[in-house]
Amino acid sequence: MKKRISIQLLFLFFVNTVSAQNILKGIIVDSDSEKPLKGVSLSIVNTPIQLSTNSNGIFMIKSIPNGSYIVEIRFKEYESQNFPIELSGKTIDLGTIFLYKDFSLDQDLSLITLTDDELNDDASAADNIAGLLQATRDIYLRTAAFEFSSSFFRIRGLDSGNGKILINGIEMNKLYDGRAQWSNWGGLNDVLRNQEFSNGLAASNFTFGGLLGATNISTRASEQRPGTRITYSSSNRSYEHRVMATHATGILSGGWAMTFSASRRSGLEGFNEGTTYNAYSLFTAIEKIINKKHSVNFTAIFTPNRRGKAAPNTQEVFDLKGIAYNEYWGYLNGRKTNSRIKEVKEPILMFNHFWDLSENTLIQTNVSYQFGKIGNSRLDFNAGANPSPSYYQNLPSFFVRNNDLAGAYQNQQIFLKDGQLDWSRIFDANITNKAAGVNNAYVLYEDRNDDKQFSINSILNTAINNNITLNAKLAYRRLRSHSFAEVINLLGGTGYLDIDNFAETEAQSQNDLLNPNRVVGVGDAFRYNYNLNSDVISAFTQTQFKYSKVDFYVAANVSRTTHQREGLYQNGGFSETSLGPSEKLDFINYGIKAGATYKITGRHLLDANFTFVTKAPTIRNSFSNSRENNNIVEDLQNEKIFSTDVSYIVRSPIITSRLTGYYNYMKDATEISFYFADGIGGDNTAFVQEVLTGIRKKHVGIELGLEVQITPKIKLKGAASIGQFTYDNNPNLYLTSEADSESVAAGFINGSKDFGQTNLKNYKLAAGPQNAYSVGFEYRDPEYWWIGATANFFSNIFIDIAPLNRSSNFYTDDDGLPFVEYDPELARELLEQEKFDNYMVVNLVGGKSWKIKGKYVSIFATVNNLLNTVYKSGGFEQGRNANFRQLREDKALETPVFGNKYWYGRGTTYFLNMNISL
Repeated sequence: MKKRISIQLLFLFFVNTVSAQNILKGIIVDSDSEKPLKGVSLSIVNTPIQLSTNSNGIFMIKSIPNGSYIVEIRFKEYESQNFPIELSGKTIDLGTIFLYKDFSLDQDLSLITLTDDELNDDASAADNIAGLLQATRDIYLRTAAFEFSSSFFRIRGLDSGNGKILINGIEMNKLYDGRAQWSNWGGLNDVLRNQEFSNGLAASNFTFGGLLGATNISTRASEQRPGTRITYSSSNRSYEHRVMATHATGILSGGWAMTFSASRRSGLEGFNEGTTYNAYSLFTAIEKIINKKHSVNFTAIFTPNRRGKAAPNTQEVFDLKGIAYNEYWGYLNGRKTNSRIKEVKEPILMFNHFWDLSENTLIQTNVSYQFGKIGNSRLDFNAGANPSPSYYQNLPSFFVRNNDLAGAYQNQQIFLKDGQLDWSRIFDANITNKAAGVNNAYVLYEDRNDDKQFSINSILNTAINNNITLNAKLAYRRLRSHSFAEVINLLGGTGYLDIDNFAETEAQSQNDLLNPNRVVGVGDAFRYNYNLNSDVISAFTQTQFKYSKVDFYVAANVSRTTHQREGLYQNGGFSETSLGPSEKLDFINYGIKAGATYKITGRHLLDANFTFVTKAPTIRNSFSNSRENNNIVEDLQNEKIFSTDVSYIVRSPIITSRLTGYYNYMKDATEISFYFADGIGGDNTAFVQEVLTGIRKKHVGIELGLEVQITPKIKLKGAASIGQFTYDNNPNLYLTSEADSESVAAGFINGSKDFGQTNLKNYKLAAGPQNAYSVGFEYRDPEYWWIGATANFFSNIFIDIAPLNRSSNFYTDDDGLPFVEYDPELARELLEQEKFDNYMVVNLVGGKSWKIKGKYVSIFATVNNLLNTVYKSGGFEQGRNANFRQLREDKALETPVFGNKYWYGRGTTYFLNMNISL
């Protein structure tokens, strides 16, 4: 009996000693103010142990088994920290832990460079990267955001439509083209920092997600950091000046919380000439905590903005005028005036209800209404000459081709001396017509999209037990879009005749047969007028499992999408198919995905994911020419996508890294392009809609991110992206155009011609640099200043090819027979895809903060492309030489008349940010 009691006492003493003495404690404070930080998240890697600091910044973790661990500390707007600990039956006091502000949060989203085409959509592929600036600490993704994005880099070669952007659980990707409109909430950096990001195919609590993951931005007023923040920024990228002010009350008595933010961004021009910038941003969030179970939040966002566009140009134009040249502007009343302005005014109103059904279950119901306009201005000239200063008939190459060397020299000098839009000539032509009682030769108009989108959804998140979490969502989205052209300035004239001046007959020339030969004025709709309607209902469910050695999840999604066009004009070129409602398109889609993370140790992990989804074609790719008719793309199908990735992750106090291999395969995609084609079926010309169907694409590559903490002050970092993005088949191609003598001569039947397969297989996709590398360092001083530098290398950048040139049209004449002089070897040379030169860009970054009389002041600066490297960032082949004979003749010239068009990257640019927190 005594022996048994002694053993039991000894065992209890041992257990009590271990559990009592294995204690980890400390206090976490702000490095500037030294004030305690409440709600800092602490977790012990490879264990289920998690907790947060109390109101005094104190944490204490008890009853931890003996062993070696990594303590991970995370807090919004602060840099994460990892601490190695060794527990062996004693108390460890980590003392006072200082968290440092993450200066990178002040970096500017204007580093994203937008091309003219991307401005038309306002959905740059690189914009998807912008969401990563504040949503992740992954070194590779942050390098892609800060270092790669200004070079038009696309993560995994995918555009932004493959990433889902949500605000308070509501998807913000546009139903028209599937992309997010970042300018709808631009300039509100301070209040959009509460983000939850899921990388790639990883599980998200709010949505099934896309191939590039999902970002959910929370605007709950109670979650905003209390206080006042005032910011001033200066830059030479997109805008010149930015002023921003934000105030958050925190939770007040009575359960109210409010946040307000406003900013102003302006500039006469950015890096490209004449690219004016004028934007305002307003934000309000008001939350009422009703009781412990219910809270409601109202958010209003309004960010009206106007931006001047920049044009792509041929190499001839860049050689004459430099990479900052922009043809769209000219002097008007002594000021640079851009003819192509993008204006966005789309307010967002959002209401959210949060219901804590129980301690482990939250139901969030969200309602949103977005409305307003997107306008893109440009000149129309149905009774005048093309006003473009870089129009091909104004350039030296055109005169050289016609053996007029004197004319070539004369026009070269004119272009060198000025080369800008001649507003005076445009006004003079209209005033002269006015005096003669004739309608305008020119008019300034706006391509308008007036959208009204209603969204409602309900999201369930419930912890079934300590290891299993269930997520579910039911959502409905409704779009009613009105598209039309609107006259915004008569430019000194009295009225503009609403006809198509290139049509053959008077009936065909009428944009609206119901109102023939209509003369329009300011505020009138003309050219085209139609509605697009779309409805999407979807359901999503997901189960996540978390255990000590393995985490895994499974998810499924199902949706129904309908599209319909309603023509409001009876177009003369499509009198039978333009007016009234189209056939209603109906698509059923589904998706499944799963993934698992195996924890080899607390520091080494393996992660794998896969998905198979079908996607309805967007409205943009459903109608072959929505501006003029109801014609639906032939053999329109759901797109099928398979994707998988595997990662090896290292998380240690010194080294943090991720190595990922991925494979994405897409089939049955559709793409539509609009351009003026020369050389169809021989020597015929027409404005065409090019429709590619059954497209297959393959994206294969690896990603590497590496961060090494050499000393407490010095950090080395590197990243690499090596990919290959190609067409994987020969898709079908057909053209549509107005039925006239030119199209009939070219072999069009009822305005359409099928060219069968176009030989695109193994051509590279124009997806920015397919290979990108970055190496750099960061030095952080205890006196609250830091500096960093990176060298970034880019290669395998390809031009966007013209599919029509790879079809049967390239080698056949108007009789459908091969050209007599056709040379297959020369043809291969002519159709070789242009590969741009490799290049290197060096970037610098640095910051400093001070505490002055209880206020916190910080300054942050970046210099991009320090060495002023000149590089092509993108471009496309023109469709003007659509056959062998014409392309051979043009490329035989030293300077082709219809050479490829390019975008160049910016030269040396800077961004300076200063803020004060009260």
